[in-house]
Amino acid sequence: MIPVILVMLPQFSPSVPQTQKPPCFPKTSPSLSRDGDLVIGTFLPLYSIEVSSVRGAGLFESHPDKGCRDYRWLHKNYQQVLALVFAVEEINKDPNLLPNISSLGFHLYNAYHSDERTLESSLQWLSGQGQLVPNYSCRGQEKSVVVIGGATSALSVQMGTLLDLYKVPQISYGPFDSILSDESQFPFLYQLAHKDSSLYHGMVQLMIHFEWTWVGLVTTDDMRGEEFLWNLRRDMIKHGICLAFAEKIPVSERRHTESQDMFVPRIMQSSVKVIVIHGDTDSLMILRYSQPIDIFLWKVWISTYHWDITMRPQWHDGYSFHGALSFSQMTKDVPGFKTFIRTVNPDKYPEDILLKDFWCSAFKDQEKLENQDQKECSPNTSLEALSLRFFDMTMTSLSYTIYNAVHAVARALHEMLLMASEKESIRDGESWTLQPWQLHSFLKNTQFINSAGDQVFVVDSENSEAQYDIMKYLFFQNETETLVKVGQFIPNAPLGQDFTICEEEIVQSWFESKYPHAVCTDSCGLGFRKTSREGEPICCFDCSPCPEGEISHQKSNNMKHCMKCPEEEYPSPERDRCLPKAITFLDIKEPLGMALACVALFFSVLTALILGVFVKFRDTPIVKANNRTLSYILLISLIFCFLCSLLFIGHPTTATCLLRQTTFGLVFTVAVSCILAKTIMVILAFKVTIPGRRKMIWLRPGVSNCVVLLCSGIQVILCGIWLGISPPFPDTDLYSQPNQIIIECNEGSVLGFYSVLGYMGFLALGSFMVAFLARSLPDTFNEAKFITFSMLVFCSVWVSFLPTYQSTKGKAMVVVEIFSILASSAGLLGCIFIPKCYVILLRPHENTQEYIRNKSGQHSVREFEGIRIASS
Repeated sequence: MIPVILVMLPQFSPSVPQTQKPPCFPKTSPSLSRDGDLVIGTFLPLYSIEVSSVRGAGLFESHPDKGCRDYRWLHKNYQQVLALVFAVEEINKDPNLLPNISSLGFHLYNAYHSDERTLESSLQWLSGQGQLVPNYSCRGQEKSVVVIGGATSALSVQMGTLLDLYKVPQISYGPFDSILSDESQFPFLYQLAHKDSSLYHGMVQLMIHFEWTWVGLVTTDDMRGEEFLWNLRRDMIKHGICLAFAEKIPVSERRHTESQDMFVPRIMQSSVKVIVIHGDTDSLMILRYSQPIDIFLWKVWISTYHWDITMRPQWHDGYSFHGALSFSQMTKDVPGFKTFIRTVNPDKYPEDILLKDFWCSAFKDQEKLENQDQKECSPNTSLEALSLRFFDMTMTSLSYTIYNAVHAVARALHEMLLMASEKESIRDGESWTLQPWQLHSFLKNTQFINSAGDQVFVVDSENSEAQYDIMKYLFFQNETETLVKVGQFIPNAPLGQDFTICEEEIVQSWFESKYPHAVCTDSCGLGFRKTSREGEPICCFDCSPCPEGEISHQKSNNMKHCMKCPEEEYPSPERDRCLPKAITFLDIKEPLGMALACVALFFSVLTALILGVFVKFRDTPIVKANNRTLSYILLISLIFCFLCSLLFIGHPTTATCLLRQTTFGLVFTVAVSCILAKTIMVILAFKVTIPGRRKMIWLRPGVSNCVVLLCSGIQVILCGIWLGISPPFPDTDLYSQPNQIIIECNEGSVLGFYSVLGYMGFLALGSFMVAFLARSLPDTFNEAKFITFSMLVFCSVWVSFLPTYQSTKGKAMVVVEIFSILASSAGLLGCIFIPKCYVILLRPHENTQEYIRNKSGQHSVREFEGIRIASS
């Protein structure tokens, strides 16, 4: 607990010594006193009173029953006594301070853990009675003129309320509390401690550095603890960190049993691996004394400088806090203090009974000798021999504040005395009475640079933000312990320089190979995203796979949405990275492209051979039948039909894109037009058989050529319009296939493409219908049946083409069109010309005039005339 110091200033005159104390004064006896013209009454938490035995260590209560005197030392707080003694001796040796006063003294009293007990002691001190008598003082002319203290915010409030009645200034050297800065409520209260309003931010920075997102908090159940909880939680939310629990420890020790039953089991059973502790040492001693025997908690503790983590009831308890991190206020070394405490021993101060008692208690516990006599307490041993649990050779922030507080009061009194002397307020033979309220104006203006070089202000509005060393607590197997600096936090430093940490140094002391993994839910793996759980904190979530087409390429607690890959990339099967899309088209080098090209060339060569056969046997009856010229044109167009499929194979270019569909449409239109003309001529030949009539002009050879030119000319016009308005062009399709970039020809105008295709289908359908009507004509040289079957194959292929073409993408679509071209062309070639080649090459006797004459004799004259005209 932070001590309470009361400075007692007697009535005096420059030439009159201190008056004799009244008989009632000894009824409140100090634990330690040092006489002086000015006496400082001091309340320090030096020991607690053990009232019950738990774990062999005991629990402590604030006001035990009468007659209970089982005291237990709080050894580390003795440094505060030495800071007081050092400051008083330093002031007494300084000829420039209090020149009219021969010496400064103090009375030291114990401050119990309970606010009520300490407040009761303060009232007894103010009244001067062992029996509390409110509103009365038994000190004669002595009056309390200033109080330096406030163990907790609650104690400061209670003492401030009491001291305000007497208008006694109160200087708080406990932790800074913004509530106490309200001058309307506490007009006579001053705070010397540095502001710690940025402490919570330093802790959050530590959590961010180690990626801790699931953290617990233990704090005191008071306004200061509530303010810290609110600030910490607000900053944690900003950075996506969640508070797993917040346990509040009652400041009053009377409820320690209830607290133990409630929060200690929850802390031990919680899966939280990182716990922040905020509060002073005395209020958090409940946590230390409630710790079960020999249970290693396997947690990382982050404590504030207010809680001395090395103070504990049992020696081996340090294992549970091994590796803990503590934010300790940066303090400069006070010159001479460390030398002073090195030389302190019972021989130097033989009249100091308190020092002897502390000395024997500390060294007895250090050496674990239960029955050692006090005379054998090694009086010449240095305090350096004590472990960190019993004594710290480095000045703590509380001792540093006590040192500054004593100097601040001395300087304020010095200025008051100088002013009083100048105004000749003190005259020979007169007694000058010092009123407490007179000191306020001097305290408000007190500021000085202490011996360590720090600027000290009594007015808390001038106090700067505290700077912190991050200390790591180590407890070794040989039962030695130490605090090692591993980082620092300077709130006002530039961004990036305010927080520094030595990660290698800090990780070495922890239980895992790396730093603890303090999360509610492990980070979602690659390829997964975070899905919030209804009614739970944001740090607790489920992981679900990324949607189709999206990836998550890093482990993160904040990845709520997966990301899409760039257009030229696609997600991997694991959805954890983007892979470059393969550029694809129907390449001549791949097996499918090569196979289709070979088929196209094969049929082209075959068609050319059939054309050669027809040219060679051009004078034979079977070649002359059904218009020999149309047969030549049809065979040539079929050659180009097979060859145009090659335009669809290979990397699309501007030239191939312009030529492939238009060439395909034109040559097929010529082929179908030839078939239509041949079929029309067959029908006319058999229907118009009387020479000399006007209808005979339709049987001339030029008519069939006109049919071909007319039908083909319409297709040429359609292709010209298409190319003129919106011609095809090379394009890339990034979306049809998820893992491919398809290089294709964009048809430009879809209407133009389907117009060309539709017109060709119209001609094919017309040819099929005309051929179907001519199927019953004499079949010696009649191609109607073959044409009917060929057009049935042709139409079936292209009717199947349309839905298949629409449902495929990429090179599969190109393959479908090539297959349709080859299949329909092969159907025309096979159905119309292969039977004739069969007769020409394998049954030549049927390709003679005698055979034709004999077979023709079986027909009527009208039929014979039709056959003759069709063959002409």
